[in-house]
Amino acid sequence: MTIELEEPPLTHDNNQVFKDLFAGTMGGIAQVLVGQPFDTVKVRLQSAPEGTYNGALDVIKQLLKNEGPRGFYKGTLTPLVGVGACVSVQFSVNEFMKRYYDKKLGGQPLSLLQFFNCGAVAGFANGFLASPIEHIRIRLQTQTSTKAFNGPIDCFSKIYQQQGLFGGIYKGLIPTLFRESVGLGIYFATYEALIARDLAKDRSLTRADISSLKLCLYGGLSGYTLWIGIYPVDVIKSKLQTDSLSKPTFKGSLDVIRSVYGSSGIKGFYRGFIPTILRAAPANGATFAVFEITMRMLG
Repeated sequence: MTIELEEPPLTHDNNQVFKDLFAGTMGGIAQVLVGQPFDTVKVRLQSAPEGTYNGALDVIKQLLKNEGPRGFYKGTLTPLVGVGACVSVQFSVNEFMKRYYDKKLGGQPLSLLQFFNCGAVAGFANGFLASPIEHIRIRLQTQTSTKAFNGPIDCFSKIYQQQGLFGGIYKGLIPTLFRESVGLGIYFATYEALIARDLAKDRSLTRADISSLKLCLYGGLSGYTLWIGIYPVDVIKSKLQTDSLSKPTFKGSLDVIRSVYGSSGIKGFYRGFIPTILRAAPANGATFAVFEITMRMLG
Protein backbone atom coordinates (compact mmCIF):
# COMPACT_ATOMS: atom_id res chain seq x y z
CA MET A 1 0.00 0.00 0.00
CA THR A 2 1.36 3.43 -0.96
CA ILE A 3 0.30 6.66 0.70
CA GLU A 4 0.41 9.46 -1.84
CA LEU A 5 1.92 12.53 -0.26
CA GLU A 6 1.70 15.34 -2.77
CA GLU A 7 4.39 17.34 -1.01
CA PRO A 8 6.32 15.34 1.58
CA PRO A 9 7.61 17.58 4.39
CA LEU A 10 11.10 16.16 4.15
CA THR A 11 14.08 18.47 4.12
CA HIS A 12 17.75 17.62 4.39
CA ASP A 13 19.39 20.81 5.69
CA ASN A 14 22.05 20.55 8.40
CA ASN A 15 19.87 22.15 11.09
CA GLN A 16 16.90 19.82 10.59
CA VAL A 17 17.82 17.42 13.39
CA PHE A 18 18.01 20.29 15.90
CA LYS A 19 14.63 21.58 14.71
CA ASP A 20 13.13 18.10 15.10
CA LEU A 21 14.57 17.76 18.62
CA PHE A 22 13.31 21.16 19.74
CA ALA A 23 9.84 20.70 18.27
CA GLY A 24 9.64 17.23 19.80
CA THR A 25 10.59 18.63 23.21
CA MET A 26 7.81 21.22 22.96
CA GLY A 27 5.36 18.49 22.00
CA GLY A 28 6.49 16.37 24.96
CA ILE A 29 6.01 19.21 27.45
CA ALA A 30 2.48 19.76 26.11
CA GLN A 31 1.79 16.04 26.45
CA VAL A 32 2.81 15.98 30.12
CA LEU A 33 0.89 19.10 31.13
CA VAL A 34 -2.29 17.82 29.49
CA GLY A 35 -1.96 14.12 30.27
CA GLN A 36 -0.35 13.80 33.72
CA PRO A 37 -3.60 13.68 35.79
CA PHE A 38 -4.97 10.89 33.57
CA ASP A 39 -1.67 9.03 33.78
CA THR A 40 -1.61 9.19 37.58
CA VAL A 41 -5.09 7.64 37.75
CA LYS A 42 -4.08 4.96 35.24
CA VAL A 43 -0.91 3.99 37.14
CA ARG A 44 -2.74 3.81 40.47
CA LEU A 45 -5.33 1.47 38.93
CA GLN A 46 -2.71 -0.69 37.21
CA SER A 47 -0.43 -1.14 40.18
CA ALA A 48 -2.70 -1.20 43.26
CA PRO A 49 -3.58 -4.55 44.87
CA GLU A 50 -6.92 -6.04 43.80
CA GLY A 51 -9.80 -4.33 45.60
CA THR A 52 -7.99 -1.10 46.49
CA TYR A 53 -10.09 0.95 44.09
CA ASN A 54 -13.54 0.48 42.55
CA GLY A 55 -12.54 2.14 39.31
CA ALA A 56 -11.19 5.41 37.94
CA LEU A 57 -13.74 7.60 39.75
CA ASP A 58 -12.80 5.99 43.06
CA VAL A 59 -9.12 6.78 42.43
CA ILE A 60 -10.03 10.41 41.72
CA LYS A 61 -12.14 10.68 44.89
CA GLN A 62 -9.43 9.16 47.09
CA LEU A 63 -6.72 11.33 45.50
CA LEU A 64 -8.73 14.51 46.11
CA LYS A 65 -9.62 13.46 49.65
CA ASN A 66 -6.17 12.30 50.78
CA GLU A 67 -3.75 14.34 48.67
CA GLY A 68 -5.69 17.21 47.14
CA PRO A 69 -5.56 18.41 43.50
CA ARG A 70 -1.74 18.45 43.59
CA GLY A 71 -1.83 14.66 43.96
CA PHE A 72 -2.69 14.37 40.26
CA TYR A 73 0.65 16.00 39.42
CA LYS A 74 2.83 13.87 41.70
CA GLY A 75 6.15 13.14 40.06
CA THR A 76 5.52 15.73 37.32
CA LEU A 77 9.08 17.07 37.30
CA THR A 78 10.45 13.73 36.09
CA PRO A 79 8.06 13.38 33.13
CA LEU A 80 8.23 17.09 32.31
CA VAL A 81 11.97 16.73 31.72
CA GLY A 82 11.90 13.06 30.77
CA VAL A 83 8.87 12.95 28.48
CA GLY A 84 10.10 16.12 26.81
CA ALA A 85 13.32 14.24 26.06
CA CYS A 86 11.46 11.05 25.06
CA VAL A 87 9.08 12.77 22.65
CA SER A 88 12.03 14.70 21.28
CA VAL A 89 13.77 11.38 20.50
CA GLN A 90 10.57 9.83 19.11
CA PHE A 91 9.88 12.64 16.65
CA SER A 92 13.48 13.32 15.66
CA VAL A 93 14.26 9.64 14.95
CA ASN A 94 10.95 9.24 13.11
CA GLU A 95 11.72 12.29 10.95
CA PHE A 96 15.27 11.04 10.37
CA MET A 97 13.92 7.67 9.19
CA LYS A 98 11.42 9.39 6.89
CA ARG A 99 14.30 11.33 5.32
CA TYR A 100 16.29 8.09 5.03
CA TYR A 101 13.46 6.41 3.11
CA ASP A 102 12.87 9.56 1.05
CA LYS A 103 16.51 9.52 -0.08
CA LYS A 104 16.49 5.76 -0.63
CA LEU A 105 13.29 5.91 -2.72
CA GLY A 106 14.44 8.93 -4.70
CA GLY A 107 11.57 11.12 -3.53
CA GLN A 108 8.86 8.52 -4.09
CA PRO A 109 6.06 8.41 -1.50
CA LEU A 110 6.51 6.08 1.48
CA SER A 111 4.24 3.09 1.97
CA LEU A 112 2.21 2.55 5.13
CA LEU A 113 4.62 -0.22 6.15
CA GLN A 114 7.57 2.13 5.73
CA PHE A 115 5.87 4.72 7.94
CA PHE A 116 5.32 1.94 10.49
CA ASN A 117 9.03 1.05 10.27
CA CYS A 118 10.00 4.69 10.87
CA GLY A 119 7.88 4.79 14.01
CA ALA A 120 9.12 1.38 15.20
CA VAL A 121 12.78 2.43 14.94
CA ALA A 122 11.93 5.65 16.78
CA GLY A 123 10.15 3.64 19.48
CA PHE A 124 13.00 1.19 19.93
CA ALA A 125 15.52 4.02 20.31
CA ASN A 126 13.22 5.83 22.71
CA GLY A 127 12.65 2.72 24.85
CA PHE A 128 16.13 2.92 26.37
CA LEU A 129 15.39 6.45 27.56
CA ALA A 130 11.73 5.93 28.46
CA SER A 131 12.27 2.84 30.64
CA PRO A 132 14.23 4.43 33.54
CA ILE A 133 12.27 7.70 33.32
CA GLU A 134 8.93 5.91 33.56
CA HIS A 135 10.22 3.66 36.35
CA ILE A 136 11.11 6.67 38.52
CA ARG A 137 7.89 8.50 37.62
CA ILE A 138 5.74 5.48 38.52
CA ARG A 139 7.48 5.01 41.88
CA LEU A 140 6.74 8.66 42.70
CA GLN A 141 3.16 8.53 41.38
CA THR A 142 2.26 5.52 43.51
CA GLN A 143 3.51 6.98 46.80
CA THR A 144 0.59 7.59 49.15
CA SER A 145 0.80 8.24 52.89
CA THR A 146 4.18 6.51 53.25
CA LYS A 147 6.83 8.62 51.52
CA ALA A 148 9.67 6.36 50.47
CA PHE A 149 11.32 8.85 48.11
CA ASN A 150 12.02 12.57 48.41
CA GLY A 151 11.94 13.28 44.69
CA PRO A 152 13.36 11.84 41.46
CA ILE A 153 17.06 12.02 42.42
CA ASP A 154 16.45 10.29 45.75
CA CYS A 155 14.30 7.68 43.97
CA PHE A 156 17.02 6.99 41.38
CA SER A 157 19.64 6.69 44.11
CA LYS A 158 17.64 4.26 46.26
CA ILE A 159 16.66 2.03 43.33
CA TYR A 160 20.28 1.91 42.17
CA GLN A 161 21.57 1.10 45.66
CA GLN A 162 19.11 -1.75 46.15
CA GLN A 163 18.96 -3.34 42.69
CA GLY A 164 21.64 -1.80 40.51
CA LEU A 165 21.35 -0.47 36.97
CA PHE A 166 19.83 -3.24 34.85
CA GLY A 167 18.02 -5.09 37.63
CA GLY A 168 16.69 -1.86 39.15
CA ILE A 169 16.83 1.36 37.12
CA TYR A 170 16.11 -0.51 33.86
CA LYS A 171 13.50 -2.84 35.34
CA GLY A 172 10.75 -3.37 32.77
CA LEU A 173 13.04 -2.61 29.80
CA ILE A 174 11.89 -5.55 27.64
CA PRO A 175 8.14 -4.77 27.76
CA THR A 176 8.98 -1.07 27.34
CA LEU A 177 10.97 -1.76 24.15
CA PHE A 178 8.14 -3.93 22.79
CA ARG A 179 5.49 -1.36 23.69
CA GLU A 180 7.45 1.53 22.20
CA SER A 181 8.43 -0.26 18.97
CA VAL A 182 5.03 -1.69 18.06
CA GLY A 183 3.07 1.17 19.61
CA LEU A 184 4.94 4.01 17.93
CA GLY A 185 4.94 2.13 14.63
CA ILE A 186 1.13 2.13 14.79
CA TYR A 187 1.05 5.68 16.16
CA PHE A 188 3.06 7.41 13.45
CA ALA A 189 1.66 5.28 10.61
CA THR A 190 -1.89 6.23 11.66
CA TYR A 191 -1.03 9.92 11.83
CA GLU A 192 0.69 9.95 8.43
CA ALA A 193 -2.22 8.04 6.85
CA LEU A 194 -4.70 10.63 8.15
CA ILE A 195 -2.54 13.53 6.93
CA ALA A 196 -2.15 11.86 3.52
CA ARG A 197 -5.93 11.34 3.28
CA ASP A 198 -6.45 15.10 3.66
CA LEU A 199 -3.80 15.94 1.07
CA ALA A 200 -5.25 13.42 -1.39
CA LYS A 201 -8.72 14.99 -1.09
CA ASP A 202 -7.46 18.43 -2.08
CA ARG A 203 -4.21 18.43 -4.04
CA SER A 204 -3.87 22.20 -3.73
CA LEU A 205 -3.22 21.74 0.02
CA THR A 206 0.20 21.34 1.58
CA ARG A 207 0.94 19.90 5.02
CA ALA A 208 1.37 23.44 6.38
CA ASP A 209 -2.24 24.23 5.37
CA ILE A 210 -3.77 21.61 7.67
CA SER A 211 -5.50 23.37 10.56
CA SER A 212 -4.48 23.09 14.22
CA LEU A 213 -7.88 21.56 15.00
CA LYS A 214 -7.28 18.76 12.49
CA LEU A 215 -3.76 18.20 13.80
CA CYS A 216 -5.24 17.76 17.29
CA LEU A 217 -7.92 15.40 15.96
CA TYR A 218 -5.43 13.26 14.02
CA GLY A 219 -3.03 13.17 16.97
CA GLY A 220 -5.88 12.07 19.23
CA LEU A 221 -6.93 9.29 16.85
CA SER A 222 -3.32 8.15 16.60
CA GLY A 223 -3.20 8.00 20.39
CA TYR A 224 -6.29 5.77 20.38
CA THR A 225 -4.74 3.28 17.94
CA LEU A 226 -1.49 3.28 19.95
CA TRP A 227 -3.13 2.36 23.25
CA ILE A 228 -5.69 -0.05 21.83
CA GLY A 229 -2.83 -1.91 20.20
CA ILE A 230 -0.42 -2.25 23.13
CA TYR A 231 -2.21 -1.55 26.41
CA PRO A 232 -1.74 -5.01 28.02
CA VAL A 233 2.04 -4.63 27.59
CA ASP A 234 1.89 -1.35 29.50
CA VAL A 235 0.13 -3.11 32.40
CA ILE A 236 2.92 -5.72 32.53
CA LYS A 237 5.55 -2.96 32.54
CA SER A 238 3.79 -1.04 35.32
CA LYS A 239 3.49 -4.15 37.48
CA LEU A 240 7.23 -4.79 37.15
CA GLN A 241 8.11 -1.18 37.90
CA THR A 242 5.94 -0.97 41.03
CA ASP A 243 7.09 -4.30 42.45
CA SER A 244 8.77 -4.25 45.89
CA LEU A 245 12.40 -3.20 45.77
CA SER A 246 13.40 -5.24 48.82
CA LYS A 247 11.24 -8.35 48.25
CA PRO A 248 10.17 -8.46 44.60
CA THR A 249 7.20 -10.66 43.71
CA PHE A 250 7.98 -11.00 40.00
CA LYS A 251 11.08 -12.37 38.29
CA GLY A 252 10.05 -11.04 34.91
CA SER A 253 7.23 -10.40 32.44
CA LEU A 254 6.07 -14.04 32.34
CA ASP A 255 5.58 -14.01 36.11
CA VAL A 256 3.44 -10.88 35.78
CA ILE A 257 1.34 -12.45 33.00
CA ARG A 258 0.70 -15.58 35.08
CA SER A 259 -0.17 -13.53 38.17
CA VAL A 260 -2.52 -11.08 36.43
CA TYR A 261 -4.27 -13.75 34.40
CA GLY A 262 -4.55 -16.07 37.41
CA SER A 263 -6.14 -13.43 39.63
CA SER A 264 -8.22 -11.39 37.18
CA GLY A 265 -8.26 -13.11 33.78
CA ILE A 266 -8.05 -11.08 30.56
CA LYS A 267 -9.74 -8.08 32.16
CA GLY A 268 -6.73 -7.74 34.48
CA PHE A 269 -4.64 -6.63 31.50
CA TYR A 270 -7.04 -3.73 30.91
CA ARG A 271 -7.10 -2.17 34.37
CA GLY A 272 -6.76 1.59 34.00
CA PHE A 273 -7.77 1.44 30.32
CA ILE A 274 -10.56 4.04 30.61
CA PRO A 275 -8.40 6.90 31.96
CA THR A 276 -5.74 5.99 29.39
CA ILE A 277 -8.22 6.28 26.52
CA LEU A 278 -9.66 9.48 27.96
CA ARG A 279 -6.10 10.84 28.12
CA ALA A 280 -5.15 9.68 24.62
CA ALA A 281 -7.08 12.31 22.65
CA PRO A 282 -6.11 15.51 24.51
CA ALA A 283 -2.52 14.48 25.32
CA ASN A 284 -1.59 13.16 21.87
CA GLY A 285 -3.63 15.80 20.09
CA ALA A 286 -1.62 18.46 21.93
CA THR A 287 1.64 16.62 21.20
CA PHE A 288 1.23 16.49 17.42
CA ALA A 289 -0.31 19.97 17.14
CA VAL A 290 2.51 21.60 19.14
CA PHE A 291 5.16 19.64 17.21
CA GLU A 292 3.76 20.61 13.79
CA ILE A 293 3.16 24.24 14.75
CA THR A 294 6.66 24.56 16.22
CA MET A 295 8.16 23.08 13.03
CA ARG A 296 6.22 25.62 10.95
CA MET A 297 7.51 28.46 13.13
CA LEU A 298 11.09 27.17 12.79
CA GLY A 299 10.69 27.03 9.02
